[in-house]
Amino acid sequence: MRIAVMGAGGVGGYFGAKLAKAGHEVAFIARGRHLAAMRERGLTVRSTSGEIRLEAPTVSDDPGTLGAFDIVLFAVKLWDTESAAEAIRPLLAGGGRVIPFQNGVESIERIGAVVGARQVMGGVAYIAATIAEPGVIAHTGQMARLRFGAVMREQESIARSFLEACVGAGIDAEQVADIRRALWEKFAFLAAMSGVTSATRQPIGPIRTDPDLRAVLEGAIRETVALARARGIALTDAFVEQQMAFADGLPAEMKSSMLNDLLAGNRLEAPWLSGAVARMAKEAGLAAPVHATLYAAVKPFSGGAR
Repeated sequence: MRIAVMGAGGVGGYFGAKLAKAGHEVAFIARGRHLAAMRERGLTVRSTSGEIRLEAPTVSDDPGTLGAFDIVLFAVKLWDTESAAEAIRPLLAGGGRVIPFQNGVESIERIGAVVGARQVMGGVAYIAATIAEPGVIAHTGQMARLRFGAVMREQESIARSFLEACVGAGIDAEQVADIRRALWEKFAFLAAMSGVTSATRQPIGPIRTDPDLRAVLEGAIRETVALARARGIALTDAFVEQQMAFADGLPAEMKSSMLNDLLAGNRLEAPWLSGAVARMAKEAGLAAPVHATLYAAVKPFSGGAR
């Protein structure tokens, strides 16, 4: 397949490298020092499952020069969604499809408003990976999984083809029938984890062992579950218990990516995580005081402390 990776950071860099190593035509769209390093030295992925080295990957900062693709893996930060969606229009000229692998639950609609709803599928990535240095992606832990699916029947065939490409590349991938539910399942935990770790500047260990902070984490998950139900996504009370058990199984030192961004003085995705829960809950006539407070606590830093 011809696959373009819009945003060659931890998610796009890791999975794009796996697909390229398996022989697919992969082009990486990046910028700045990361782009320059990939042009000069290639792309390296360091992982406990083995290092991947692409000596001369196809890289560009101008999607308009690359031609048309079957699939665009869309993995930019949430604040860049609309501008990046506009930039990938040339990549879809042949009828390709976009799969957003972003945080949050609004990417399908946001990207669809720019490139057309028929062009956008849904996707969820589970991985701890980041740009360790320009041209180098560091993958920590064992988790590296993609879940994706069609939101319209006409997208089923290309979704199956992409699944075959992923499996052939050794990627743990699943084509799911209800991708919107999968998005909310991840979002319920991610928004809570990001908000609580960032507001407290603490990893998950102290949060889950302190009764007060544990209650905040659980309360945040419950608020998102209630919101999901109001929007027609059937998440159960048992789901909340499962997420708390999942939190108990994480490494005690694990931080959310948003906390890492906060500590580094980078821009934050808070408006589309806790901020989004608070906003959507208000629109639905629901109360979400935990997420509203978590968002308020990090809002002064959302633009980046630098």
